[in-house]
Order: sequence, then structure tokens, then C-alpha cells
Amino acid sequence: MRKIVLKQQLNQKKLKSYVLGFMACAGLQISHAAEEQFNDALRVANSPTQLDQYQFAMQNDALGYYPEYWKLNSNLGFQSSSAITSFAQRYPQSAMAEKLSADYVEEKVKQADFINAQPVLPFVSNPDQAESCAVAQVRAKTGDQLVFAEYKDVWLATNSQPDSCTGLGRMMLSSPLMTTQDRQQRLYAQLRAGQSGYAIATAQSMGIDLSLAQLNQIQANPLNYLWSAPKNNVQDYAYLAFALGRAADTDLTSALQSVPKLVQGVPADVQKYIYRTVGYIGGTTVMKNNFNREVLNSFDASYGVPFSAEEADVYARQAIRFGSWESVIRAIDSMSVTQKQEDRWQYWLARASEQRADAQSKKTAQEIFSRLAMSGDDYHNLLAKDHIGQRYNTAPANEQPSDSDLQRLNQDIHFRRAFALRNINAPANYTNREWNWAVRQAYLKHDDGLLLAAAKRATDMGWYDRAIYAADRTEKKHNDTYRYATPHQATVVNHSRNVGIDPAWAYGLMRQESRFVSAARSHVGAGGLMQIMPNTAKLVARQMGETYNPAALTDTNTNIRYGTYYLSMIQNQLSSNPVLATAGYNAGPNRAKRWQPDYQSLAADQYTESIPLNETRDYVKNVMTNAVHYGILLGQGAQKIESRMPIIPTRSVQ
Repeated sequence: MRKIVLKQQLNQKKLKSYVLGFMACAGLQISHAAEEQFNDALRVANSPTQLDQYQFAMQNDALGYYPEYWKLNSNLGFQSSSAITSFAQRYPQSAMAEKLSADYVEEKVKQADFINAQPVLPFVSNPDQAESCAVAQVRAKTGDQLVFAEYKDVWLATNSQPDSCTGLGRMMLSSPLMTTQDRQQRLYAQLRAGQSGYAIATAQSMGIDLSLAQLNQIQANPLNYLWSAPKNNVQDYAYLAFALGRAADTDLTSALQSVPKLVQGVPADVQKYIYRTVGYIGGTTVMKNNFNREVLNSFDASYGVPFSAEEADVYARQAIRFGSWESVIRAIDSMSVTQKQEDRWQYWLARASEQRADAQSKKTAQEIFSRLAMSGDDYHNLLAKDHIGQRYNTAPANEQPSDSDLQRLNQDIHFRRAFALRNINAPANYTNREWNWAVRQAYLKHDDGLLLAAAKRATDMGWYDRAIYAADRTEKKHNDTYRYATPHQATVVNHSRNVGIDPAWAYGLMRQESRFVSAARSHVGAGGLMQIMPNTAKLVARQMGETYNPAALTDTNTNIRYGTYYLSMIQNQLSSNPVLATAGYNAGPNRAKRWQPDYQSLAADQYTESIPLNETRDYVKNVMTNAVHYGILLGQGAQKIESRMPIIPTRSVQ
């Protein structure tokens, strides 16, 4: 019996070898046998001894470095730096070598082992925020104190940060590069945010003793403390700012009313930090408190002491919401050089400057608009084109990769790994990491041809999300059919027209929702090409007179039909305004409506920029931008993004 089984296995191997050989002769893309072992090796990734056999079997394959990577990663904190650098040198500029190196540095920083982390730093070339802060800690601990100058945003941030960034901030406290003004700015930001422990440490670095017991007592009843708060010294000022922050967080209206009394009798710079406290908290709690002009007034009153990046961002958006153009200019002027040079803030600087009466300001605005209009085709570039009367009427770019580009794609080890993982249905996190890394390497080399070759092959495979990722990063040669894919075109166009919405808008939303991954599932349960929530699908089915079937949502036709119908529903609920409907599709129609102005209509770009949810704000910008490009691709003629963004009416007008 055993001989029969062995003979069958040998015959199967011969057959497989024959088939693979035939496919290779025919020029078809194949997965090597060793590549096919990837998933088997992954299942034992936490068992170094079991990985030995796979490391040997896969050693000459495109995916051959994975078993060794898993072995090193399984006990990363106890590996020697030489083991990590050896791996990185043998697999230079590879996705997993970079990840292993970055993770190793992070792990060593957690162990406070900066000496062993240092040799690995040259192999960390694309760190995320946590890894970047870990690298900075190593640089500082091994003699590069000047690194702190690069991390002022981390030093001043009060929003959630990785542990490595928090640790870097603590490390910066002992640096002589941090001036008294830097420390004061950090202290008042931490007091405003209610970060008692961090504030105490910062105060100590300034020779100020704050009591945790006193801070806790204030937090229990901040408004009560404010009525009789002493204002005799720097400790008192710190407690005052802390109490105001806690009060504003729970009762913004009362906190705003208390400020005129609180600023009496305190130094001018402390007055400004008190105003900053209530302005920032009011600006970041719009979801709870709605928009309030007094919040912007508080920001204006705080002008004169330095702004952190997060404070300047909130100040600018509050000013944009209320059309306070001089405040917009002040807010942008308060930003760092890097921050203010972002397209977003350059656009708003131009919008604000053109409101001034003098000819020079208007000229400056036109110069900025012209520069933005010529520098790209994203949201703010398209808005700028409208402002100088330039329609977006470029014929769809259709650059194709050359035969040489396609051949180079076959030879590129980074893309070979990504395609190999895709071919064997490896987990998406591995496949996408290799793909994104391959795209990054091509982008850094300004290799548009290779990017187009990758986008073409991915498109041909129906791998639209990765095709978009590659095609979006070309610099001079572009292909809009790869960047703005139109799968299921007849279905999308027909269902959109049936419910009276623009197919270009529907495509723009779909591209943002799922990147055309039909199996996409969000963390909250939304599914399919249009990322429909189950409760939404039930509502749509009921409205359409159908019986709801959860399984139907995985059907492409049903998903698109329900998604376009729901989009038309909320558009009708929201003044037939596509900007409101787009915001409503992402955040819910009630929220989109609540963000409408109360007293007078608002320009759509102002409404969009002041949306208090970061995700929804970016979502609306991206969908509107996508719709312009799809308008071109669907033959709708020259486009103006502002024609898709009509004035936002007040809530009372429906």
C-alpha cells in the first residue's frame, strides 16, 4: 500500500513538473514550487525550528527570505544587531529588511538598549511615526542632540501619540536646545489637555513645582476652582489654565463666559495661553458643541504666543468656517514653514488674500492660485484652476509602458515578490506591503515606466486598488484609466442614471470607499464596492420594496444598486447638494445636516474644510476630486470642481 501511495505522489510531482514546464514554455506567469510553500511556512512562523526546512527549500526563490525573517522576528528583542544588519545587507532595500530593522530599533528602544539599536539605523529608510520617534531617541542617546530640533511637533503634540514619541518628548526635557519659551508652550498645551503627569514633569524642568493632589482636586470641580482661583505666581497661573481646560471640556459655554474675569491681573503671555486653552478645546469639540464664533474670538485673542502645528490647524479651520479672512492669514502665518507650504494652506492663504482690498494682496492671491493650478490635479489644485478661470479639460492621459518597461517589471525583485504573493493568495498584509514597497522604490527612482508597467499588469488582473496605488505616483507619464479605473461601467452608469445621480460622482465615491475591492470589509461592518452598512442595506431594501438578504450585498450588481439608491436618498434629504450628501454617506446624514450653517449660506469649500471629523473632511475632498476625473473619463467634457460643489444652504432651507 505504501509503495502505491509513493508511486502516486511521484506521478503527481512529474505531472506538476510537466505542467509547470509547459506553462513556462508558453510564456505564462507561474508560481515556483518554493513560492507555493510560503503559506505553509507562514503557518509555523512562530516555530523557528520548523522554519529551518522552509528556509532551505525556498532559499533561491523570490519569497525565500521570509522563513529567515520570521525566525529573526519571533524573538526580536533578543537578536544581535549583527543578525539584523546581516539580513538587511543580504536583502538590500527590501520590504521585510526595512520592516525588520525598524521593528528592531523600536524594540531596543523599549529595552533602553540604544547601543545595539544604533548599527541598524542606516537600514530604516521609511519609518512610520512610532519608528521615527524611536530612531530619534537612538540618535539623541548616541550623541546627536541636534535631532531634537526636527521634532518640535512631537514635543508640543497633545493628541494621542505612540509610546516612542512620548518617550522622545520626555528625553527632550533635559536638552538645553529647548528654550524657556519652548517649555512654557509645552506646559500650557499639556495643562490645556489635562495631562497632569506630563505637565508636572515639564514644570519641574522649569523650576516650577506643581502638586498632583492639587491638580486632582481641581479636576473634580474645575468651575468651582475658577470662581476663587488665586493669581499670584506661576504655579497659580498653571492651575488656572488646567482648571479652565477641564471646565471647557465639560461645559464650554460656562468656560467661555468665565474667561474675561480669569484674564484680569495675569501677565500678557498667560492671558494669551488662557484664551488659547478655551479656543483650542472649543475648536476640537465641535461634534459635541457645534460651531461657536466665541471660540474663534478666543483664538484671535491668543495670537502673539507661539502656535503648535495642531493649534494652528484648528485655528485656521475655525477662521475659514466663519469667513474671518484676516484670522485665516494670521493662523497660516503662525504655522511652521513646512506646514504653511502645504497645498491646503497655500490655497486658503490665497482665498483669504483675495478678500483684501489692496491690489498687491489680490495679485499675491492670483500668483498662488496660478502656481497651484499648474502643480497638480488634486483637490486644491482643481479649486485653484477654478479661481483663475481655467477649466480642467485635459484629455485623459493614456501613457503606456514600453516593452522594455514590462520586461523590467518581470525582473524587478520587489514587484516579483508582490505578484508571487498575490498568485498564491497570501494574506493581504504581506502582499500589499511588498507592492507598496515596490512602488516606493520605483517612485524614488522617478521610474514612471516601471510604475505604469505595474499598474497595467495589476489592472489586467483586476487588482484595481494596487493599480491605482502605482499609477497615482507617476510624475511625468500618466495613465488615467489606471488611476481612475472604471470596472462594471455599464452597471454603475445604469444604476446611477436610474436614481438620478451623476455616474462620475458614484464612481468617485466608490473609488474612495473600496478602491474597487469587491470583498472589502470595514472595521464597522460595511461591505462591498460601495461599503454599505447592513442597517443601511435593510433600509434601502425596504424603500425599494424588496426583502433584505445579507448575502445579496456581496453581489456586485446589488451592492452598486443599493449604494447608488442610498446616495440619491440622502442627496434628496440634504438640499440636493452633492457635498452634503457625500459627507452624509461617510458620517451619516444627520451629522452632515448639523454641520450646515445656521444663519447664512456657506461656500462649499469652507464647509468642507471645517468638517470636524478628519476622516470625513478628507473623504469629501477625495470624492469630489475623483468625480472631476471620472467626468473626463466618462465623456462629460471640461470640468469645474466648483460646479460639483454648490453653495451650502442654512439648515432651515430644504
